[in-house]
Amino acid sequence: MAGASEIVEADNAEAIIATIETKSQKIESLLKHYKHFEALKTALDDSPPKTLDERCKSANWIVVHKVIMAIRDIDGMLNALGAEYYDILMKYLYRGLATGDEPTCDQCLMIHEKLTERAGLGCILRCLNDTTNTV
Repeated sequence: MAGASEIVEADNAEAIIATIETKSQKIESLLKHYKHFEALKTALDDSPPKTLDERCKSANWIVVHKVIMAIRDIDGMLNALGAEYYDILMKYLYRGLATGDEPTCDQCLMIHEKLTERAGLGCILRCLNDTTNTV
């Protein structure tokens, strides 16, 4: 995968999508065993924000969306997640809100409220200002 300052080009997209598919299988297994928090960490790990390829971003959104929709204990999720995941989670919440799908938006808004209480307004500002590392 690319370094922190590099943008992944489309020729590497197939490798990224293959990695996401493998991650998706692991997440399915975690969700079946009711390990929602671990599934969310796995979904957020190695998210492909440095790629310009929308296929990669969409593939990872599908994985993250599946986990977000399975979460019921939002406070427990945030306790288990840790601050290093807050900004990337916020980015995915805004992507979920952009879908316009009512159940997705409802869930994203509930998580957004709790995440903002926990992480503060800085999390929102960092998310909205970072136009390079989009999800």
